[in-house]
Amino acid sequence: MHSYLRTVGFSNVKGKKDLNALLKDVIENFDERNMVDRGDHVFVELVKLYGYDNGITVCGEYDENNEFQMEYYYPFFRGTGITSYEEVVVEKHAGKESYAGVCDDLRSGVALIFYLENAAEYFKRYKEGEIMGAKMSLTLSALAKEGKILLPLAKPNEKKSPSVNAERNRLIAAARNGDEEAMESLTMEDMDMYSAVSRRIQNEDVFTIVESYFMPCGVECDQYNIMGEITEVVEDVNESTKEKMYHLCLICNDMPFDVCINQKDLMGEPQVGRRFKGPIWLQGTINF
Repeated sequence: MHSYLRTVGFSNVKGKKDLNALLKDVIENFDERNMVDRGDHVFVELVKLYGYDNGITVCGEYDENNEFQMEYYYPFFRGTGITSYEEVVVEKHAGKESYAGVCDDLRSGVALIFYLENAAEYFKRYKEGEIMGAKMSLTLSALAKEGKILLPLAKPNEKKSPSVNAERNRLIAAARNGDEEAMESLTMEDMDMYSAVSRRIQNEDVFTIVESYFMPCGVECDQYNIMGEITEVVEDVNESTKEKMYHLCLICNDMPFDVCINQKDLMGEPQVGRRFKGPIWLQGTINF
């Protein structure tokens, strides 16, 4: 059973019988069907929405009797807005016909690996030659099984200007290309930051120093631990179970994306300006 079912409002699914009934409902009453010819078979996605931009996707293929044969399923949440315009590389998972995307956005500090939500659409456009040379954007979203709300930081009146962040991103890009001067500048900057944090940590809590972070968590490559500032809070309800969820719009490491969490799993009251902290499963949609 998928561990993130409760995130989209299905905490009442306790066993195989409940799960089979849920998946049968998706297969028989889907809202969207996406199909693409993969050569030796036709890859099919059946999507059912149980809330606003969240639900369950079942993937598989139709047999010779036109009966759907499920291979796997996953809960999903579709984000809003644009997270990144950087290049995305798509790779197939080894064990099944699901796909991961990789986006090397300098703002995150790590290569972002996410679960691709619109795989059928991606490969349909790839087959038709619409991908080559096209400028695509990426919308990231996430499911969270647990989370905490932290109070906002007391920030100075003047925020760091965009030009400072742009200069740091330029140095990182140059360092990756072997620029020794850029490497030295980044090293000195990191040493200064380490020295400043070491002094402050003696008298302050770490979460009063760190405004946001985005770092890998656990052994699965698309799982991360994040902390980001809340810019919008939307309440949602699962139409089937009536369980309530939060959709949180976050800014994390200067990147905007949305997180969905069951209200029962969130500690604290989310409000604009406060911060969300917790582990997430990162998903993404490539926009064409």
